[in-house]
Amino acid sequence: MRAAVITFPGSNCDRDLACAFAALGAEVVRVWHKDTALPAGIDIVGIPGGFSYGDYLRCGAIAAQAPIMRAVAGFAAGGGYVLGICNGFQVLTESGLLPGALMRNAGLKFICRSVDLRVEAHDCAFLAGWDHGAIVSLPIAHHDGNYTADDATLARLRAEDRVALRYVSNPNGSCDDIAGVLSENRRVLGMMPHPERAIDPAQGGADGRALFAAVCESLLSV
Repeated sequence: MRAAVITFPGSNCDRDLACAFAALGAEVVRVWHKDTALPAGIDIVGIPGGFSYGDYLRCGAIAAQAPIMRAVAGFAAGGGYVLGICNGFQVLTESGLLPGALMRNAGLKFICRSVDLRVEAHDCAFLAGWDHGAIVSLPIAHHDGNYTADDATLARLRAEDRVALRYVSNPNGSCDDIAGVLSENRRVLGMMPHPERAIDPAQGGADGRALFAAVCESLLSV
C-alpha cells in the first residue's frame, strides 16, 4: 500500500503522519504543495496538521488553492481515500471536499490536550478498528476547531451516518459535538483530533493506531 503525505509551508505534523502510515506497513511518498500530480500507484492521501501558509485569510484557505489540491480533488472524485487531520480537515472543507467550516474555538483560546471521542459512523474503513460507540482518547491541538455547518447540512450528515467522531465533552463549541466527518462515499475523512500522535504507548496513548491499522488493512485487501 502506498500513502502520499502532502507538505505545505507551515505543516508541522507531516513527518508524524508519514511515520504513522509507515508504522502500519505503508510505503510513504512525500509530496510538495507545488507538485501538480500525485505519484503513481497511490492508495491514500494524507493531509497533515500544522499552520499551512501561517493560517492567513482563514485556516486552510490558501492551501486549498495549492496546485497539488487539484490532483487530490481528482483522486477523491475517482474514489481514492483521503485523510485530513486538524489543518488537513480545514483544507478539506476549504477545498469543498467536505462540507462545513472550522471556526475559532468558542473560548477563543488554543487548546492542546487529550480528549475523549465517541466512534459514531458505521461502514467506514477508517473507523473499522474501533467498535461502534467506543470511547477513544486522542490529542487535540487547535485554535480553529469549532466545526460549523447550517442546519440542513447537519441534518444531512446525521441522516447519512457521516458524523465519524463526536466529542464526549465538547472542548471547542463544535456543532453537534462533531470532531470528524465523512464524504458521501465515506472515503474522505476529516478530523480535528490527531490519531498520528497516539500510535505508541510512549506517546501517552495508542488509541490512534487502530485507525491507521484499519485503513491499511482495508486497502491491502482490495
